[in-house]
Amino acid sequence: MRKPLVVLNVVGLTHEMLGPNTPSLSALAQRGFARPLGTVLPAVTCTAQSTLLTGELPRRHGIVANGWYSRELAEVQFWKQSNHLVQAEPVYQTARRRDPRYTVAKLFWWYNMYARVNWSMTPRPSYPADGRKIFDSYSQPPELRDQLQSRLGVFPLPAFWGPTAGIASTRWIVDASLQLLHEHSPDLLLAYLPHLDYNLQRLGPDDPAITADIRAVDAEAGRLIDAALARDAHVVVVSEYAITAVNTPVHINRVLREAGWLQVRREPLGYETLDAGASRAFAVSDHQVAHVYVADAADVPAVARLLRGTAGIEQVLDHEGQRAVGLDHARGGELVAVAEPGAWFTYYFWLDDRLAPDYARTIDIHRKPGYDPVELFIDPQLRFPKLRVVRRLLQKKLGFRYYMDVIGLDARVVKGSHGRLPDPARMEREAPVLISSSRAIEADAFAMTDVRDRLLQLQFG
Repeated sequence: MRKPLVVLNVVGLTHEMLGPNTPSLSALAQRGFARPLGTVLPAVTCTAQSTLLTGELPRRHGIVANGWYSRELAEVQFWKQSNHLVQAEPVYQTARRRDPRYTVAKLFWWYNMYARVNWSMTPRPSYPADGRKIFDSYSQPPELRDQLQSRLGVFPLPAFWGPTAGIASTRWIVDASLQLLHEHSPDLLLAYLPHLDYNLQRLGPDDPAITADIRAVDAEAGRLIDAALARDAHVVVVSEYAITAVNTPVHINRVLREAGWLQVRREPLGYETLDAGASRAFAVSDHQVAHVYVADAADVPAVARLLRGTAGIEQVLDHEGQRAVGLDHARGGELVAVAEPGAWFTYYFWLDDRLAPDYARTIDIHRKPGYDPVELFIDPQLRFPKLRVVRRLLQKKLGFRYYMDVIGLDARVVKGSHGRLPDPARMEREAPVLISSSRAIEADAFAMTDVRDRLLQLQFG
């Protein structure tokens, strides 16, 4: 009889973290094994998760980053959620072809919407026409959201991302996973535990406070591990990337703008927005990797020369360079820039903070044309930040439109990032990790593209 399988995605976990601060995860490793996990470029959430589940590189599954430029729409689209964007077959569909009765629960992994699973849930705020933002989630079947939230409360979205992100979101996901495990006994349960992502980016991996975060996520993972083992399930823990220390933000779009490649639009209220469709070249920044879109192929060599001469940029990959790392896909940029160790890319394109777009000082993961880790911080220049937050929340509660302008514009506050490939000599510290309760799939080394087939091996032999 096939054993069930529980897969935990403990974001930011590394082999080096296993030890006295991780009693649950370390016990799982002692029961089975643990190995550093080779990753993909870019080592970011959506790309890594898609590789873990499909066993393919971005050239096949199409998820070249957390977001990319739609040439047809002339828009940058970040953090989209439709599973239809993934162009390769995930592990659970392969399993269902082997056994049509195979059941799957998928909680808070990305591209959950319309995934071909039995139970899924993902954050999905509601945006009424009056401009408000109401915390909510999307689930399949639809009633699952109401069932879980009636028992656990509304999913704590502010604890999932932003200045108040913390352990509460991970705890809620574990509680929901336990409910599904006990009530539905899926053959495969996939759970995403994000807690380490926050302070590792805020403080950097060497800050002593990270120890408490490691202990906290281990305790939550331990609850789910214990429940899974009690049901005689296999347990596999993976992570997507390691977060390394940074101290140098690289404003790649400002470089392109100052050289005359990037164009902005002055909006009626006085601020600037990126005019991607009118730009000869611009970057979609995503942690330590940036896709650079160049409208005219004849301009590619000149843009590449400019970027190769820019401080903080280690590599600029043309099409052949992208092919060598499996990143050659139509969604990608004509060039891909990779930051030096200790550096990362901002999305900033304005040259004067007084002209920054209205969304720059807010948490707005969809409108910003790139990833913004500064959203993890309250602007340190605000004199009375708590008072401003309370005032904005009161406006929201009373049903008024409100502008939660509490995010700063100083990217130097960020102390941790990811996206580069790890140094082969520092895999235990700079690479993600794989832990398995079973030694049946043990090997000396694992690539991220190996994981899908190892999961199938655990259940189907």
